[in-house]
Amino acid sequence: MRMTKIGSTVLALTLMTGCAGVPDPQKMTDRQKKDAAEESLAGGAVGASGGAAIGALAGSAVVGAAILGPIGLVGGLMYYQYEQDKAKSKNGQSKEKQS
Repeated sequence: MRMTKIGSTVLALTLMTGCAGVPDPQKMTDRQKKDAAEESLAGGAVGASGGAAIGALAGSAVVGAAILGPIGLVGGLMYYQYEQDKAKSKNGQSKEKQS
């Protein structure tokens, strides 16, 4: 019971902080939306498979996949945002100039 509460809390905090820098889909091109979806799904797959492996060692692969899958999904989206920011800084554009 205690691990469920801890896992739920970690998941909620990860989702809240991970979604803080999500770009506005209305301002994204179709290519950017596709790239963001690919990165998010790849992160979710990695998180779910890693969670299943860890969960299998702990006794429940399904629970491990269910907990780490969404975390990986948010991680993939955060990685996409990081790559976008890095590309913008290479092009000489800063966040202050875009606003």
